[in-house]
Amino acid sequence: MKENIIKTKSFEFAVRIVNLYKHVLEVKKEYILIKQLLRSGTSVGALVREAEYAESKNDFVHKMAIAQKEINETLYWLELLNTTGYLTNEQFISINTDAVEIIKLITKIIKTAKTQINH
Repeated sequence: MKENIIKTKSFEFAVRIVNLYKHVLEVKKEYILIKQLLRSGTSVGALVREAEYAESKNDFVHKMAIAQKEINETLYWLELLNTTGYLTNEQFISINTDAVEIIKLITKIIKTAKTQINH
C-alpha cells in the first residue's frame, strides 16, 4: 500500500505541536496563545483523517479545504508566538517550515481533486 504523505506529515506535525505546547506552557508560562496553536495545529491531521473517508469527491475537497484553513491559522499563531518572544527563531523556523510544507501539499491535493471533479 502506498504511503499517504499528507496523513503522515500532518500526524507528525500534530505531535510536534503537542510537544511545543507542553514546552511553552512549562517554560514560558503562556496559556492563551499556545492553546490556540494546539487547537489549530492538531486539527489539521484530524481533518486529513476525516477526508480519507469522505462520502464523495466534493466532500473530500470540503474537508481538505477546512484543513487548509486550519494550517493557515496555525501559521498565524506561530508567527505571533515568535514575534512576541514565546518561541525562539530556531523553534519558529523549524516548525514553520513543516507548516508551510503541509499547506503546500494540501493546496496541491485540493487542486488535483477539483480537476478530477471537473473532468
